[in-house]
Amino acid sequence: MTTHDHQFGSSPARSDGDLRPPRGRGAQSTDPRARLAAVRTEVGRAVVGQEAAVTGLVIAVLAGGHVLLEGVPGVAKTLLVRSLATSLDVGTKRVQFTPDLMPGDVTGSLVYDARSAEFSFREGPVFTNLLLADEINRTPPKTQAALLEAMEERQVSVDGEPRPLPDPFMVVATQNPVEYEGTYPLPEAQLDRFLLKLVLPLPERGQEIEILSRHAGGFDPRDLAGAGLSAVASPQDLAAAREQVRTIGTSPEVLAYIVDLVRATRSSPSVSLGVSPRGATALLTTARAWAWLSGRSFITPDDVKALALPTLRHRIGLRAEAELEGVTTESVITGVLRSVPVPR
Repeated sequence: MTTHDHQFGSSPARSDGDLRPPRGRGAQSTDPRARLAAVRTEVGRAVVGQEAAVTGLVIAVLAGGHVLLEGVPGVAKTLLVRSLATSLDVGTKRVQFTPDLMPGDVTGSLVYDARSAEFSFREGPVFTNLLLADEINRTPPKTQAALLEAMEERQVSVDGEPRPLPDPFMVVATQNPVEYEGTYPLPEAQLDRFLLKLVLPLPERGQEIEILSRHAGGFDPRDLAGAGLSAVASPQDLAAAREQVRTIGTSPEVLAYIVDLVRATRSSPSVSLGVSPRGATALLTTARAWAWLSGRSFITPDDVKALALPTLRHRIGLRAEAELEGVTTESVITGVLRSVPVPR
């Protein structure tokens, strides 16, 4: 794990490294921004030391995108997702991805009813608001691909019939680092469907002491209600917040800056696959959500820089010789941020 993985959205141009939105006025406020800011605080009641990941998840929720969480076992990936669903008051289901998992186990399938002599559709776990796809890279590509239509179209097709998914709908997939035994790399087409890739680091010493103190005091990660977690926002708050995010303005100079950044990844000598136009759109979307959370009505270049790493890191393919030399996608993005002129 690289030393800068814990700095979500870090860039050379942002010395403070702080991506935490302003604290909300509490769950009693009717302001959607305050409600969504309160989600961060509520999730922190259960999860210690992953504030950047919490902020990234809130940004993805606002942008209507999906998230890939990467980290070694035991860094609270599953707890993070369950806590988010509780604080947003949305339905959640979990799928443990294994080598023998079939596509129908995720999407659902037609089941024959002997009493009616007809086939009926039995919904799979994908029919929920927040789907936790646990250890997604432990299942073969065929089953990984079963999520593609759901993630892109918000529907699944069974026997030629499209079936819409609930609104809101979000996939949060977890994976172990790719060098772990028994993992299958996600195909580029599926990686590109994730709005953000967030890397969860091991906690610092003080944070680990806090984790142990909570457990010593009786905290049970399987009982979030007992830990005092409750809903501080609702799907209606989320819908209102998304409407406000869509009104966040931008300038031609910032749009050109985003394009120049992604085009620079394509010309890097270390890169075999640069960021696509979909990646540029994703960077605009996440920067908009971050600007809204920060209380602004327009996007700044700093917003773009702050979200470049988590939005683009999984959309870049490296040349084999570059990987052997120790080049990472993070170092490529950092170099691009340094080299592309920032608009005034």
